[in-house]
Amino acid sequence: MIDKHLTTDSRGLMTPMIKAIKSLFIACLSLVAFSSCIESALYEQYQAIENQSWEKNKEYYFTFSVEDISVPYDLFLEVRNTNLYPYQNLWVFSQQELPIGSIQKDTIECMLADDFGKWFGKGISIFQMNFPIRSNYYFPNKGQYTFSFRQGMRTDTLEGIHEIGFKVEKSRH
Repeated sequence: MIDKHLTTDSRGLMTPMIKAIKSLFIACLSLVAFSSCIESALYEQYQAIENQSWEKNKEYYFTFSVEDISVPYDLFLEVRNTNLYPYQNLWVFSQQELPIGSIQKDTIECMLADDFGKWFGKGISIFQMNFPIRSNYYFPNKGQYTFSFRQGMRTDTLEGIHEIGFKVEKSRH
């Protein structure tokens, strides 16, 4: 039992030492609670589009390793665009190379703006959006995976795309 004279002053108020210990305890507890909510991604990488001009034949590659195939993952294509991007959407051709097996291909439509030209992404001069590619996905094998992306618009040179990225994180479902 703590002696009441050591923890309070003559008016019955807590001493500065006890206040400091309580504050430190609350700060540590808050830090633990906050850090448990933030889970780092298995993989997250961005690649800058040279001169913000994505050539039709330019493909961007993202390679990472998966060791734990017992848990599901969420996979995202991330796009950062500027006001110079002239379209509402962005079509992207995707390829997935597995450690074992054939290459899987897909086409992804990324809606970047509404019908009035307002960007959906977060930002002021550069707008960032995440587009789910797969949700609650189990990788079939351990090993190295490579995803590649190529713009699929009808224009040879696509202005206004600043960067593209790829993120893999444990599923929250």
